[in-house]
Amino acid sequence: QPPLVESGGGLVQAGDSLRLSCARSGQMFGWIVMGWFRQAPGQEREFVAAMSVAAGLSESYADSVKGRFTISRDILKNTVYLQMNSLKPEDTAIYYCAAGGTMSPSISAYSAWGQGTQVTVSS
Repeated sequence: QPPLVESGGGLVQAGDSLRLSCARSGQMFGWIVMGWFRQAPGQEREFVAAMSVAAGLSESYADSVKGRFTISRDILKNTVYLQMNSLKPEDTAIYYCAAGGTMSPSISAYSAWGQGTQVTVSS
């Protein structure tokens, strides 16, 4: 079983909301940061949001999603969420969950990745 499994993607209209989930399985020693990235067709994978489970649960967001997306977690369910509101067509991408040890927008800071979930926003 992969260490991270995303779910919750789908096809929505502009202005709608979606909540993505990332279920963590097994031991994840040292993975104190959970992040969300996305990759649109023909584009590089980009940072969306991250949460550090240490240091007072600090959060970080890409400028393009600030005020619209929220990252959160459920300790008992060992799950991290990405609540996406006011979705725009430019949010269309495959969304990936990632785990790492450093709060960073850099892909290289994350050592575990999920398989991705497709989000499509129609205009």
